[in-house]
Amino acid sequence: MDRLPYDVIVIGGSFAGLSAAMQLARARRRVLVIDAGRPRNRFSHAAHGFLGQDGRAPAAILDEARAQLLAYPTADLVAGEAEHARQSDEGFAVTLASGERVAASRLIIATGVVDELPDLPGVRERWGVTVLHCPYCHGYEVAGGQLGVLATDDMAIHQALLIPDWGEVTLFTNGLPAPDAAQMAQLRARGVRVETEPVAAVVGKTPALDAIKLRDGRILPLDALFVASRTRLASPLAAQLGCACDEGPFGPIIRTDPTKETTVPGVFAAGDAARVPHNITFASADGVMAGLAAHRALISSQ
Repeated sequence: MDRLPYDVIVIGGSFAGLSAAMQLARARRRVLVIDAGRPRNRFSHAAHGFLGQDGRAPAAILDEARAQLLAYPTADLVAGEAEHARQSDEGFAVTLASGERVAASRLIIATGVVDELPDLPGVRERWGVTVLHCPYCHGYEVAGGQLGVLATDDMAIHQALLIPDWGEVTLFTNGLPAPDAAQMAQLRARGVRVETEPVAAVVGKTPALDAIKLRDGRILPLDALFVASRTRLASPLAAQLGCACDEGPFGPIIRTDPTKETTVPGVFAAGDAARVPHNITFASADGVMAGLAAHRALISSQ
């Protein structure tokens, strides 16, 4: 079934997308959210550092947010995968995996990113619980323990210098070049130990983490492991529309101006797909800006 045109389609129903849609619904514009149901933080048991929501499960926050959005009569939500987007007579047309087609004058991409984790036994099944990416999101909960940083690129040095505020830290270079003399001096000043023997596995009763096993057979006790994962865009829609991307510190991000409009007029992007650093507070704020800007763009076109 094809739906009547909307003012704005928001692709992605997590923190950025729902925040954008809320602004448009409150402006009494017809807004559709398309949500594939795979938020990046679905592996975490609790969100932290989000004002007023500290310690709540991300899924519970999103459930409440969806209910609040859908209380507005001009807001709709469809569960599904947006597979293709193009410019059309109405502005933009989006085709879902179900075959349904929808159209709108403006488009907001809030599809997020996918973490590409190291291919190391024990990492994936602990992701978001004891294998972590952000000390500001999770550091307090593991504070005081033995903490590790698994190097995946040059960002590991920066991460290892941050994390001693939460515990005793070991940097595992895991086959990457050892820190240079200046970096070693910084790490020593922060009390960071450096282990150059490659890592064989993360061990313990999942999702807990007890230790890291090195290839030489040594077992080092550990309570949590931080990994600066590489990321990729979770959706091809920005590329299909011709939106320019930049290479960020962790992976590609959609290029936007201060109002969150992309290089394609009428297409906005918000959240982890369009910014660094990443967390749900930043994503929500991004969504608010994108929603406001999309509304103002609608007004200017009238």
